[in-house]
Amino acid sequence: MYFAALLARTEDGWEASDTELDDVETLSDLTDLAQDASVDEDTVLVYIEQEDAWFGILRVDGEEDPRIYVSDASAAARSSYGEILLTDELLGREPGAEDEIAALEELVDLDGTEDGEPTGPTAGATSSSATTTTTTADTNATSDSDFDSDAVPAGPIGELGILADFGISEKDLLTLRTDALTEIADALGASEVLEAVR
Repeated sequence: MYFAALLARTEDGWEASDTELDDVETLSDLTDLAQDASVDEDTVLVYIEQEDAWFGILRVDGEEDPRIYVSDASAAARSSYGEILLTDELLGREPGAEDEIAALEELVDLDGTEDGEPTGPTAGATSSSATTTTTTADTNATSDSDFDSDAVPAGPIGELGILADFGISEKDLLTLRTDALTEIADALGASEVLEAVR
C-alpha cells in the first residue's frame, strides 16, 4: 500500500495535500507536480511511502534540480514509484546503463551464444572458437547482471541533508522509518495541515 503527500511552503506556513501518483511515470512528472504546487517558487516536499518497506522524499526549490532521499534503495527498486526516484545519478551509474545492459542481454540467446553464431559443435578450431565465445558471452552476461544488482544498494541513498535547514539532521533522517512523515511534519510545524488531508 502506498501513501503520498505534498507539502508546499507559503508565507503563512505549510500547505498539505494528498497526492495521486497514477499519472506520474518519470522523475520529470513528479518534479512538475511539485513545481505546480509551489508558491512563489518556494520549497515543496513530495513524500512517498510504501507501507513497512521504504519511504522517499523529493524536494524542489523553485527551478533548481530536485533533491532526493530514499530510506532503502533495494526495497524501493522493487517498486514502480521507487524506481522513479532511483535515478542513474543517485545510483552513481552512467545514464542509460540499464538500457545498455538490457540491450546486451537481448543479443545473447538462452544458450549463451550471440545471434548468428553456430550453436552446435563443429570440427577442429571452429568448435574451440565457438566454445570460447560462449564462455565469454556467459561471463559478460553474468558480470553485467552483477553490476546491475550491485548498482542498487541496500539501505538509505540520496541527500542526507535534504531537510537539515528544517531542523532534521542527517542522523535524525537516518533514524526515521516508515510513517516518517509524521515526524517530518512535526519538525516543519505542519502536523495540523497534514492531519487535515490524511
